[in-house]
Amino acid sequence: MRPSKGQNFLEWLIDFTNGILKGSIPAKEVSGFGLWGFTLFLFLFLSNQLGLFFNVAINGSAIVRSPTSDPIVTLTMSMMTVVLANYAGLKKWGTKGYLASFVKPSPMFLASNLFEQVSSFLTLGLRIFGIIFSGEVLLEMVWSLAELKGIPTLIAAVPIEMAWQGLSVFLGSIQAYVFLTLSSVYIGRQLEGE
Repeated sequence: MRPSKGQNFLEWLIDFTNGILKGSIPAKEVSGFGLWGFTLFLFLFLSNQLGLFFNVAINGSAIVRSPTSDPIVTLTMSMMTVVLANYAGLKKWGTKGYLASFVKPSPMFLASNLFEQVSSFLTLGLRIFGIIFSGEVLLEMVWSLAELKGIPTLIAAVPIEMAWQGLSVFLGSIQAYVFLTLSSVYIGRQLEGE
C-alpha cells in the first residue's frame, strides 16, 4: 500500500517540527514534546495566514481576522510555553533543584533570572502579534487607498496589495517557525538546568 500525498505531507510536517525540537531539547526528553510542537506550529501557521485571505469587516469592525493579530491570543500562547517550560524543569529537577536554578551562578542573579522569565513571556508573544497585526493594518491601508479615487487608485493598489500579501505569507510562516524554535529553546534551557 502506497501512502497518499496528504499522508506524505503530514509526515514531512511532523518530521520538520520534530527536527526543530531536537535542536534545542535534550534527546531523552524530546519525544514527550513532539505532539505539542506539531500542534503549536500548525495552529500558529494557520492562524497567521487566516486574516490575509479571509479578513471580513462590517462597518469598520473586523469580524474575521488572524487570531494572532490579537495580543490576548499571542500572549496566551507564550504564557502556555513559559508555564510548560517551567513545569518541565520542575518535574525534572524537583522543587529544590528548580528553585536553586534561579540563584545560579550567584544569589545576586535572582532578580535577573526572574526578569528573564517575564521578558521571555513578553517577547515571545508580542513579536508574533506585532508582525501579524502590522501586516493586516497595512493591507487595510492599501485597500482604503484603492477605494479612494476609483479605478486609477484601484489599478495602482492591487499590485501593492498582492505583493504585501505574498510577503505576509512568508512572514507568517517564519513567525510560526521562530515561535516554535524559541519555545523549544526555553524548554531545553529548563531541562538542561542552566
